[in-house]
Amino acid sequence: MQRQGSGGGAAVVVRVVGFVLLLAHLLLVAWVSLRPRDVAWVTAPNTIPLHGLRADLALGATAAARLIGEGLLLLAPLGVLLPMADGRLDVSRWASLARTTAAGALVSLAVELLQTAVPGQVVDVDSVLLNTAGVALAHLLFVPVGRGWLRRRSEAGPRVSPGDGGSGGPGRGSPLLRNESGQGSTPTIPRVPIAR
Repeated sequence: MQRQGSGGGAAVVVRVVGFVLLLAHLLLVAWVSLRPRDVAWVTAPNTIPLHGLRADLALGATAAARLIGEGLLLLAPLGVLLPMADGRLDVSRWASLARTTAAGALVSLAVELLQTAVPGQVVDVDSVLLNTAGVALAHLLFVPVGRGWLRRRSEAGPRVSPGDGGSGGPGRGSPLLRNESGQGSTPTIPRVPIAR
């Protein structure tokens, strides 16, 4: 049985951590976005793209920055957590960006559709646009750098320390204990006739 290198082990750890953090973040998003609100009045649903953003900008720079920032940041961690949970290092940057952005848009759309059944929550198409933009920006800022770091780490391979038997002796790093030699052919069992 061959032992995985340190790069393979690191990829598995990143994948598991990414999956756990992804689930935790989705639970947080559901709690924040799908709680009933006790409000005296509710605005009308916004189904016209960029109409809500114009209304936010009319409130002033501070209020607009806060509202737009909330929309960008709500699902932005998905831009990093989805590729982490996927765990692949050798993938096209553009394919990864497209896949992650599409998944973020679908999650945002699902949240908006679920809000139609929650008292005090309204559908806003601009939220979907901002959430999707936040996912794409987070992916562009962090994922290529993280994948590059993990690729360099996995290509470097395991380091041989003095106690590992780097001279070829039977230390922990030697090929004899790693069982990297050829395994030979798989044994077969001769066919036994069935008694009638």
